[in-house]
Amino acid sequence: MGFKERLKEKRIEAGLTQVELAKKAGVTARTIQNYELGSRKPVHMEVVQKIADALGTTTEYLLGSSGAYVADAYEKGGARAARDIDELVGEVTGLFAGGSLSEEALEGAMKALNDAYWIAKAKNKKYAPKKYRKSEEPAE
Repeated sequence: MGFKERLKEKRIEAGLTQVELAKKAGVTARTIQNYELGSRKPVHMEVVQKIADALGTTTEYLLGSSGAYVADAYEKGGARAARDIDELVGEVTGLFAGGSLSEEALEGAMKALNDAYWIAKAKNKKYAPKKYRKSEEPAE
């Protein structure tokens, strides 16, 4: 079950319409509609937290582990990192779909790949031309 299904399930359990949930969470009704249709995913953890609070649930439940990785990637590295992690998570999930891998083992594999992604990003940073590097120390 993905974010869109969990969101809709919790919204219906709470007895809220999309418009009512949007008002409680401080987002537009269109945002909730797009999330439930699956045409968009939340990228800011603050938005997910507001929705979770409005529904009386947790961000971990709404996002699931894969969604949490994507949201975390957006916070750490922006839209490109989020797309990379989303693609990576999708491939890992597809790779093990229908197999006999336990939920814990799948979670471990996704965590390991997520960690490897960030380690590779950090190592490759030193090969980027200086003009493209983000300054790590403030200029004197």
